Amino acid sequence: MSENPTLVTAAHFRYLAERTLQEDAFLRQLKSAAHSAGIPEIAISPEQAAFMRIVLQLCGAREVVEVGTLAGYSAIAMARALPPDGRVRTIELLDRHADFASAWIARSDVAGRVQVLRGTGADILPTLATHSADAAFLDADKAGYRLYLEECLRIVRPRGVVLIDNAFAFGQLFDDHPTDREVGAVREFNDYVAAHPALHSIIVPIGDGCWLCVKTE
Repeated sequence: MSENPTLVTAAHFRYLAERTLQEDAFLRQLKSAAHSAGIPEIAISPEQAAFMRIVLQLCGAREVVEVGTLAGYSAIAMARALPPDGRVRTIELLDRHADFASAWIARSDVAGRVQVLRGTGADILPTLATHSADAAFLDADKAGYRLYLEECLRIVRPRGVVLIDNAFAFGQLFDDHPTDREVGAVREFNDYVAAHPALHSIIVPIGDGCWLCVKTE
């Protein structure tokens, strides 16, 4: 066993993706329809969806909170990891996105396991009961991540899980002159998570970097 880590290349990612559960025809159709509807094409990758489903199954999740529904891809993927009485409560700010996601969720195999909540994370998260979820997933505006995380740490039960997308800042984490305005917020948030006393966390190099955090308190 070597102490020197293997540097992950694009070839490694392709190898990983080829050996991971692939998205089905329904999710491919959802992405195509979202593209036609002009919804931003920023859904999580199939391999990240597979990773998140495994995490939710391992922690025995029944209740999941998501901030950032967009087209509903990740909500549907996560709901498939839950038992029949499980639920994903997903929060979406824009009515156009919420309408699209709701329509496709209604057509999915997990229609009864996903509830779309309309509004801002800042407004809706405080209304959710303490310890009412086993896991949370954050994939919304990066400037709001710290607020969303603190609310989710109240909502998620002890030893529950928080997953957070875009830890690699859209591939611009190390750029001297990033073009995306949220890169700075991601960098600051990553440092915040790494030092958080209530979390045991690691960035998993999948997709655009996914934080996997366990609530320790």
